[in-house]
Amino acid sequence: MKKRILLYMALISLFAMSAAYAQDVPTKSDADLAQELTNPVADLITVPVQMSIDPKVGLSGDGRKTQTNIQPVIPFDLSENWNLITRTIIPIINQKEIFAGSGSQTGLGDISMSLFLAPKASGRWIWGAGPIVLMPSATNDLLGGKKWGAGPSAILLTMRGPLTMGGLTNHVWSFAGDSERSDISNTFVQPFISYTTDSAWTTSLQSETTYNWEAEQWAVPVNLAVAKLVYLGKLPVSLQAGAGYWLTAADSAAEGWRFRLQANFVFPKSMFSSAKD
Repeated sequence: MKKRILLYMALISLFAMSAAYAQDVPTKSDADLAQELTNPVADLITVPVQMSIDPKVGLSGDGRKTQTNIQPVIPFDLSENWNLITRTIIPIINQKEIFAGSGSQTGLGDISMSLFLAPKASGRWIWGAGPIVLMPSATNDLLGGKKWGAGPSAILLTMRGPLTMGGLTNHVWSFAGDSERSDISNTFVQPFISYTTDSAWTTSLQSETTYNWEAEQWAVPVNLAVAKLVYLGKLPVSLQAGAGYWLTAADSAAEGWRFRLQANFVFPKSMFSSAKD
């Protein structure tokens, strides 16, 4: 119950910040801003709050899992030519009977942070590259791997008219942590394509494919979603709903259909520039 209260407080804080900084958001056309939000290394401060629901988990299929990712993306000016984009994923997990007799768990999962060095000026191709770090922050043994991990991460995409196409990839190896837990060696690949209309609707298709080199197992979901740019006061928020299907996964993982809801809050960069001043 306390963990849920903390989650609600975090969401309320987002709304309070929205009201406080609404006047400072840069003016863009709705369609341009909606498409810019499809670029993970855009020069924007965004806080996506993404809820994924997997109603069938575990060998028996009787388990379930709901994961809410709070994913702040913050760009920092390094020079006239370069940005450093930080992308943090903070998972809050509620799961039940992921294997027989496991009961239910609610709490924080393992936090990951990616750092992308990205050029400010780009041609038809936009890219970023840097490290990813995995932290053993889970509040329950069944919510994380209890391992520190790190590895390389990169993104490449292009915007052609209303289309955005590209992919994000990383690989994480564990290097420290609980010696009794399995080592981590996971490759993640996220290809994506999206189309944004003049009325700021965006339809996207993507996968979040993972290959576990230790277990030699694939996890391949395909997700389709529709998003609309709206306003909270004067602050832009992209609201998204979608569904997906697991093409393959480990025997003890999710299967079948999954569902997703997301709100992506856009904040002005003055939040950080004023703090530095």
